[in-house]
Amino acid sequence: MFYDTHAHLDFPDFANELPQVIERAERAGVTRIITIGTTLESSRRAVEIAEQFPNVFAAVGWHPSDVTSAPSEIPDELHKLASHEKVVAIGETGLDYSRLPSASGQPETEDQTYKTRQRALFEQQLKLASELKLNVIIHQREAFEDTLQLLKPYAPSLRAVFHCFVGTPAERLRISELNSLVSFTGIVTFKNAATVRESLHATPLDGFMLETDCPFLAPVPYRGKRCEPAYTADTARFIAQQKSCTLDDLSAKTCQTAKEFFRKLV
Repeated sequence: MFYDTHAHLDFPDFANELPQVIERAERAGVTRIITIGTTLESSRRAVEIAEQFPNVFAAVGWHPSDVTSAPSEIPDELHKLASHEKVVAIGETGLDYSRLPSASGQPETEDQTYKTRQRALFEQQLKLASELKLNVIIHQREAFEDTLQLLKPYAPSLRAVFHCFVGTPAERLRISELNSLVSFTGIVTFKNAATVRESLHATPLDGFMLETDCPFLAPVPYRGKRCEPAYTADTARFIAQQKSCTLDDLSAKTCQTAKEFFRKLV
């Protein structure tokens, strides 16, 4: 039994076969799926999907890469969605400096404006999570220091999971010092992902969760194809080999960690 703690079931990739995708996950032993919102509309769809399937839960939030379409203040509707009984976290939210405006020919002065808007959007969601006593799913690319800086004041009242973690063991340790977690995707199975495997080896069994980030990042042997929640089991088998533990041990630890982190997960 495993949980896919980060999927994007609202993406068009799954539009024509969502029941079949969830059925395949169940057959593979993936008994819980958390589908993640990235905008207001995406969050709304995530909740609708969670309402349709008993083993699917939702997180609602605004992705940093969608900041240009975000209002200056989080809409009331996102607040209402966050209070839904099947919403287990806020996210994904965070900071992403990998595609700044200057990279597409805009003046470099726009880069700081873009970063400032992302930080404001992130902090609003941290406040919302703290108010609702929910934890946070964090996306960060090329913004690790700024992400930790904004997260740190909220550490006493909430925890975060740095999803799709590809950082170093030292970065993972700094995350754990804030009582937060990482989660690993199929990237850990890629030949060129030595740093990710180093971080996996350095992380205790109760210090991480499993995810697919589907439809992206399918593990070997499906690399390059559309990913789906069932492939959590393939990543789990690889991780169990890397950690020299049984699948039963990995299942027990990662599922318990997910239940403690996503407290509304049942």
